[in-house]
Amino acid sequence: MSQAVRDDFAFTFACRLSELADESAVGVELDGELVCVAKTQGEVYAVSDICSHADVALSEGDVADGTVECWLHGSRFDLRSGQPIGLPANRPVPTYPVKIEGDDVYVALGDFVAGAAIKENR
Repeated sequence: MSQAVRDDFAFTFACRLSELADESAVGVELDGELVCVAKTQGEVYAVSDICSHADVALSEGDVADGTVECWLHGSRFDLRSGQPIGLPANRPVPTYPVKIEGDDVYVALGDFVAGAAIKENR
């Protein structure tokens, strides 16, 4: 679900949209935070790149049907909400607003816990 982009979010360049194939993810570091930027079903989302169960990079896992899978133990996280879909993870990962301008993907960091990704096309 797309929402209007809030003016008070401080967005930082994360990657190029053309670098993201559908059902894929890349790991980026933004202001010292590890972020997983994923594209699924034509939408782009950003979540913490640290699995809440095993402290490994989610961007190295599989992306499918709006979720990302931790490669170590198989926990899946909903990219829209950060909520775990199955065990062993039982805590959500933070989600971050995303803004797309042309081929540039921007992410806003902050104390976001769960919510729909924000997308703006220009």
